[in-house]
Amino acid sequence: MIIGTVDLGRPTRLSAWMDIVQGVTGLFLVVFMWAHMFLVSSILLGKDAMYFVTRLFEGELFFGRAFPQLVSMLAFFILTVLFVHAFLALRRFPTSANQYRSLHRLIQGLKHKDTTLWYAQVLTGFILFFLASVHLYQLISHPGDIGPYATSDRIYSERMWPLYLIMLFVVELHAGAGIYRLVMKWGIFLDSNPKTMRTRLRKIKWLITVFFIVLGLLTLGAYMKIGHAHQDAVSQRYHPAIEQSL
Repeated sequence: MIIGTVDLGRPTRLSAWMDIVQGVTGLFLVVFMWAHMFLVSSILLGKDAMYFVTRLFEGELFFGRAFPQLVSMLAFFILTVLFVHAFLALRRFPTSANQYRSLHRLIQGLKHKDTTLWYAQVLTGFILFFLASVHLYQLISHPGDIGPYATSDRIYSERMWPLYLIMLFVVELHAGAGIYRLVMKWGIFLDSNPKTMRTRLRKIKWLITVFFIVLGLLTLGAYMKIGHAHQDAVSQRYHPAIEQSL
């Protein structure tokens, strides 16, 4: 199929399966990111709450001792899923300046919200691939640097906050658009009035996106505040009062 000079390819059984895998990996990554946001935002409940989440990720609650390697394994798995998803998504990207010009003319001519949303998803996906890869590599190579102080020091003292700030907006915009487009593509929740339901789902998408962005900003602000207060003792790790008394 060709729109303007943008060749979308001829549908095949293989492309259908690749679409399914792309959708499944995308859904998995979105659910993981939303769950991850709730877990890292535990810092809003206090350092002890975030320390508990850290020990949960490191397996101490299950094995009686911490295994930071579990964090590396999880990060490597997520990075692998990200690579698979990105590879499959690249099939839909324009591959030349000519195609980008045609796509821009098409979007400007249609003035279709869902088409514009797809293009925003393409751009945010491209940016996200690089930002998320940096973050995941850091977790793979330094799995022990997670905790109320360690995370705060990385964000504030190691000046990683610009990456996380940009990634917050990019992730949530991309995730919200991805879920919305999956629902529309597979006809989930659509009733006898698709146009009304489309408008309703688009509003829900934006509400969810705004919610997670606000939660992310509050969480990042909390880590920045702790990192600022802890900047003179960067190498120190957090230990709850109950551990210090033992």
